[in-house]
Amino acid sequence: MSTVYVVGLGPGAEEQMTVRAQKVLEHCPVLIGYNVYIDLVKEQFPDKIFLSTPMRKEPERCRMAFEEAEKGQDVAMICSGDAGVYGMAGLIFEIGKEYPSIQIEVVPGITAASGGAAVLGAPLMHDFAVISLSDLLTPWETIEKRLHAAGMADFVICLYNPSSKKRADYLQKACDILLQYRDVGNICGYVKNIGREGETYQILSLKELRDTKVDMFTTVFIGNSRTMELNGRMVTPRGYKLL
Repeated sequence: MSTVYVVGLGPGAEEQMTVRAQKVLEHCPVLIGYNVYIDLVKEQFPDKIFLSTPMRKEPERCRMAFEEAEKGQDVAMICSGDAGVYGMAGLIFEIGKEYPSIQIEVVPGITAASGGAAVLGAPLMHDFAVISLSDLLTPWETIEKRLHAAGMADFVICLYNPSSKKRADYLQKACDILLQYRDVGNICGYVKNIGREGETYQILSLKELRDTKVDMFTTVFIGNSRTMELNGRMVTPRGYKLL
């Protein structure tokens, strides 16, 4: 029985891929993914068959994976970060109902929340929420409700897909919502190109973040009421008593 592996590559750098992910990609003769993610692994696995689809062709991409697996070979569907966090794992299981003879296995990877947190310091040491600002699949009204709820609950908040050409003011909108619950000086941070060439980060206030230009390759972190800057790093205390 063939298997479709849904593999999280991590941030993109070879050394940040898990050993399990590496072994699965070495094993599978066919690697399928979004064009940009395929380009990340082509040089590393030059002997593989690579198949890809552009953005917004995710269902077609999943069916392609199952059709290749029906030929009697194991297939790797690759995603950036973790395949189960805004990745392809859920859609693979949904479409997998049409292909009951094919097994599915999810191989986790380092997601942008944990990868970016490591760059900034330790912002996710306490309860946190991860929210995507992309309204491609989720109505903006729903995203707004989640921002209000997370702000009211004093979660540390990690924002995926904070801005794009069509959504240039979405981070500003999100900050305006959170400023209803947080002080203007609330510690925040962002990381661009996590684990890739050109990686940069900055720690700044919520007020400063509101007017900051970011892109789809940026992950934003908004601290809770106790998050602080320590020696140039963003840290959220867990609550330990220091002796």
